Amino acid sequence: MNQNKPSTFISTKVIAIGLFCLLISFVTSARSNPIILVMGDSLSAEYGITRGSGWVKLLESHLQTQGSPWIVFNASISGETSAGGLTRLPSLLEQKKPRIVFLELGANDALRGLSIDETEKNLRKMIQLSKKIGAKVLLFGIQIPPNYGQDYTKKFKELYPKLAIQEGIELVPFFMSGVASNPALFQTDNIHPNEKAQAILFKNVWGAMAPYQSILNIQK
Repeated sequence: MNQNKPSTFISTKVIAIGLFCLLISFVTSARSNPIILVMGDSLSAEYGITRGSGWVKLLESHLQTQGSPWIVFNASISGETSAGGLTRLPSLLEQKKPRIVFLELGANDALRGLSIDETEKNLRKMIQLSKKIGAKVLLFGIQIPPNYGQDYTKKFKELYPKLAIQEGIELVPFFMSGVASNPALFQTDNIHPNEKAQAILFKNVWGAMAPYQSILNIQK
């Protein structure tokens, strides 16, 4: 019996080394997949719709079908403000190390009548933090109904393209384009887009992602 011990030890050692190498390979592979980090509110958090039917999931599925190695991490939270997003962003940048950051925030700031200057300050800081780690940024243009006052509505609308130009980043001109004017694309609250609207929202985002096509590694 003692004569079998060395071979048993060697076999166990070989298995252990094999498992270790497999683990290292898995971790390395996981880390090699570039990440798109989505920082949004209920418009991106699948509020009121079936899980897996939102525009973020449609984007992820589209990238997969195109053979792209990119992973989409959705950090969106319903009710999120620009201040809340700014608070959460540093740790997410550290943990996920995204190469692209989507910023879909500000709508809840407007709904609460918060200062446009504060919204601008928060979004700008988020943009700069993302750029500091080398990530590209896609800012989502948001617009609000005119009942908030002509001056406030105008300044809020102009905030997004101004930031995009000043910070040298890409912009979705109007995230809700093709949806906002169609009541049939909203849930019963008349605020949140329904499942039928998600494909349109995805197309709006995908169209604005044209400058990233060369780094998405999509198979032709």
